[in-house]
Amino acid sequence: MAENKKKFIGRKFGALHRSRELAVQFLCSLDICPAQDFEDSLELFLNIDDISQNDSPDVKERCRTLSAEVWKRKAEIDGVLLRVVTGWRPERMVSVDRTILRLMVLEGFLLKSLPVKSAIAEAGTLANDYGTKDSARFVNGVMYRAAKFFEEEDNQIAAVQQ
Repeated sequence: MAENKKKFIGRKFGALHRSRELAVQFLCSLDICPAQDFEDSLELFLNIDDISQNDSPDVKERCRTLSAEVWKRKAEIDGVLLRVVTGWRPERMVSVDRTILRLMVLEGFLLKSLPVKSAIAEAGTLANDYGTKDSARFVNGVMYRAAKFFEEEDNQIAAVQQ
């Protein structure tokens, strides 16, 4: 019984990771050529033979949801990045690093759909897999700063409410 539960959990987290991988890939393509129509580009991307044949509908739907939310809240997320990264504007970051940070700041801090430690770990994993040799260190540093920023912000809100 416990082994079956582990297999299910492994598949579930593998699917979540895969949906994030796809979202990073898609959002990077939009980042490079922002004049593309979001919906049309996403449909084309999700219908690429490799994705269309090998990824489940749940993975594709989660990719769609994450991508849309990041795209819709890009200015808000970049505002967070501006506050936590000193001397480095988001547009100067490597595109893949910026995209990973946008996605994981959204999930870990704005939506709070992922525990902070998990968001930091996932950001590092994605940066290792898709970024430059320095990406993981940079992305982890930014994520830790974001965690500190949101922790301080939460403490200030709690103090005001008392």
